[in-house]
Amino acid sequence: MFPYRDDNPTELTPYVTVGLIGLNVLVWVLVQGMGSPETLAHSVCTLGLIPGELLRTVPPHTVVHLGEGLACATTSHPAYATVLTSMFLHGGWFHLIGNMWFLWIFGNNVEDAMGHGRFVAFYLLCGLAAAATQVAASAHSAVPMIGASGAISGVLGAYLILFPRVRVHTLIFLGFFVTTIALPAYLMLLYWFLLQLLGGLPSLAGVQGGGVAFFAHIGGFASGVALVKVFMRRDFRRAGG
Repeated sequence: MFPYRDDNPTELTPYVTVGLIGLNVLVWVLVQGMGSPETLAHSVCTLGLIPGELLRTVPPHTVVHLGEGLACATTSHPAYATVLTSMFLHGGWFHLIGNMWFLWIFGNNVEDAMGHGRFVAFYLLCGLAAAATQVAASAHSAVPMIGASGAISGVLGAYLILFPRVRVHTLIFLGFFVTTIALPAYLMLLYWFLLQLLGGLPSLAGVQGGGVAFFAHIGGFASGVALVKVFMRRDFRRAGG
């Protein structure tokens, strides 16, 4: 199930949403070398968030292999800034494009409901909450965590509260058959959240996941639901929200 548009016009020009997309793309191009293996690995190792390093629960010099002969090693000096920098890194083209697509579909309306400045603060807070949740769930992990999906999950949580009945047009993949369907936002977003919950269950049982930070998604989404009313502009409903 992949959304491609919603029936939800905006009043404000989404400068922040566009700016966040541009910033993520800029980091991908200039800092991560558009996925060049050595540049990508260096960015992930130095700017990604490593839970075990941050909490000092793994020994220094613990090595994590990233493939293609590339690896990261933890240090004895946690880089606390990675809580923020990790939110603007991605592991590949599909990772980047998927995240930016979701941010565009849902972010412009949430920005419309909050205003530009409040949306910036909301987005960053959701990203921090997502990171904290993932760190708590994988406190002994030496694997770097990257991606904007935790913050974007907060945007999805806000959208659920603000626009639960707006129709979201989605692609449905049934093997080789692809069709489209328009669903109310609450149905699509709750289905997405259920997938994150189910995806995170194996890690609670000690089973290693496939590289998806499910608990970052869960924490980001929950923080979005909790914070949306705090950041919503007072005149939003009067303006037609």
